Amino acid sequence: MKFHFILLAVLFLLYNGVSGVGSDVVPVSVIKGGSVTLNTGVQTNQQEVIKWYFNDTRIAQISGDLSEICTDVQCEDGDERFRDRLKLDHQTGSLNIMNITDSGLYELKIISSKSSSDKIFRIAVTGVSAAERDEVKRKSVKEGESVTFDPGVPVIKKPNDVTKWYFNDILIAEITGDQSKICTDVQCKERFRDRLKLDHQTGSLTITNTRNTDSGEYKLLIIINNSSFSITTVKRFNLTVIAVPGSGLSSGAVAGIVVGVLLVFATAVIYYRRHRTHAAVPQREDGM
Repeated sequence: MKFHFILLAVLFLLYNGVSGVGSDVVPVSVIKGGSVTLNTGVQTNQQEVIKWYFNDTRIAQISGDLSEICTDVQCEDGDERFRDRLKLDHQTGSLNIMNITDSGLYELKIISSKSSSDKIFRIAVTGVSAAERDEVKRKSVKEGESVTFDPGVPVIKKPNDVTKWYFNDILIAEITGDQSKICTDVQCKERFRDRLKLDHQTGSLTITNTRNTDSGEYKLLIIINNSSFSITTVKRFNLTVIAVPGSGLSSGAVAGIVVGVLLVFATAVIYYRRHRTHAAVPQREDGM
């Protein structure tokens, strides 16, 4: 009987993890080079100390009264692995990891005078190499053609998830849950009037009837929000619109020129008719 009890205990430990990693572990999958915020789920009350560990190495710490704050190399255990890539939220103690490359266990410890609690995140970093991650996808089209920017990554549609498209840092399109917005900014409306299409299934953005002024950098932000964490993925595209010979003028400019020519022509016709009518009137001779 005792043997059976020991066997069951061993199996339990193997199933849940000898180190105490069990059902309380939060699995997180992040694309290499993206950023992730690990949430504490608390608001600091100036009483507790919040500590973050990566594979048992302390990488960040903050106290409620902000008297003790450190990240990576500032902490005694830091080894420069996360240099300039960690940011602590002073209100909640949540940890933001930028340009993430390290898979492993990230452990949260919240210690107060009355109690303490632990939370573990198992982060799996997946995706592309550093060279591919930093690459800006380049596209070129002839003026008047259409172009589509494809995220190339899954766009998870949940009420709290957000997909945003920017052109030269101007927000031009956004998907939030089941709702979408295109060009809420006046400058965006003027530049892309009725020429943007957003695919709700893939998150891809299409620009129709491209113009030379559409050339520039387009940035995609995919933000996945969860009560325990949030993940941000960034994709960049560079577009070059090539002018076609003879198409240097926009359709509006061409229409304006046509109207101007017609007005000049109409004025000339009216002037000609008046002059002709005036010339046709006989002049009375003196003495008659």
